Amino acid sequence: MGVAYDATTTSIEEAPLAADRPVAGLADELVDHRFKALPPDAEGLTVGALAAERRNLFTGGFTTPVLALSAESVEHNLALLETYAERHGLAFAPHGKTSMSPQLFDRQLAHGAWGITAAVPHQARVYRAYGIRRIFLANELVDAAALRWLAGELDADPEFRFICYVDSVRGVELMDEALRAAGSSRPVDVVVELGAGEGARTGVRTEAECAAVADAVAATGTLRLVGVAGYEGEVPDASGERVREWLRRLVALAVDLDRAGRFAATAAEGIVISAGGSAWFDAVADVFADIPDLSAPVLKLLRSGAYVSHDDGHYRHLTPFNRVPDEGALQPAFRLWAQVVSRPCAEQAFLNAGKRDAAYDLDLPQAQVVRSGRDGTARPATGITVSGLSDQHTWLRTEPDAELEVGDWVGMGLSHPCTSFDKWQLIPLVEADGTVTDYIRTFF
Repeated sequence: MGVAYDATTTSIEEAPLAADRPVAGLADELVDHRFKALPPDAEGLTVGALAAERRNLFTGGFTTPVLALSAESVEHNLALLETYAERHGLAFAPHGKTSMSPQLFDRQLAHGAWGITAAVPHQARVYRAYGIRRIFLANELVDAAALRWLAGELDADPEFRFICYVDSVRGVELMDEALRAAGSSRPVDVVVELGAGEGARTGVRTEAECAAVADAVAATGTLRLVGVAGYEGEVPDASGERVREWLRRLVALAVDLDRAGRFAATAAEGIVISAGGSAWFDAVADVFADIPDLSAPVLKLLRSGAYVSHDDGHYRHLTPFNRVPDEGALQPAFRLWAQVVSRPCAEQAFLNAGKRDAAYDLDLPQAQVVRSGRDGTARPATGITVSGLSDQHTWLRTEPDAELEVGDWVGMGLSHPCTSFDKWQLIPLVEADGTVTDYIRTFF
């Protein structure tokens, strides 16, 4: 059974996860050439039938390169953020752009998520196709076609709740115009986005401009102002104190708008105050703990998304759990396996994975383990370093005594979950002994 944040009591109560649980239908998809690395002899099986065979990643006919997602690490990370959010009195709408996987959304909801965050209309359409009932869109939505679609979704489903940013008077005008043209019968809930500072990304730069945007929302009949939000990860030259200073400014904005009577939230829905990427959610928890009483209960909404798989690079260094180790630690869940296809000299080797398979926008993959192509035994990737990527090759630099030969499999850790997920449409979920228990479908 799933859970949902109850803004009236700051407690957790049982609630349905997603309408009719359509995610189960993913098991009926046929395995074929669209999906990289799956066993050729599985052609024509359904994904569910292949999962039921519980094949071994290394001996079950999978081809290389193949991306594996650790079943144990995913479960650990889901449980850890659920506990963290509960401990700090936070509601949680993890950013779905990380995985774009309805199966993982379903599990995030089962582990206490209030809803799922999106960035663009396509993502919201995927969420709705798989029954997500609460969506927080962390962008201003001014696309008339998308607003027509949204109006239809809201009109058709009274239980669907949607919230998005507004960050300009012009944006409010465009939203109002499109929603009126669509004949929307339900207003769209919006939050004023406060920018993280001069030179940062989106968001209103000053409190006076925020008030003007709030006034513009109040002048429409198609929008309801229900809170404030922003993204602290864009604070220039971010440090713990600078991030907390901006978060306190966000809270103060909410207090000022509430005193001015600008929020339309009901007591059951709460006033939304939202922030929280994957690098500073400890600061969010600290500052949000001191939010004063407002005219309605506050929905303190955290949106961190990269936690579900974590990584071996960017977020391994940035995670707040490095600063608060007593709260636990996330586990990297991705490993990309590729095979040695060339060993031209003692200092060099090449794998059959490349930019089409591995995230490389932040850091190169890290060679972690070698599995012998002769007998399947595993050993640390001592003396082996990834030095570059081509489209379909990984360049390895090898020390003179490195043990590596053509046919060996090399397991690599990856950096940046968002660009790891989006290179694979169907990802084996693998237990520690190599057993594949499921296949995670993505929709990018």
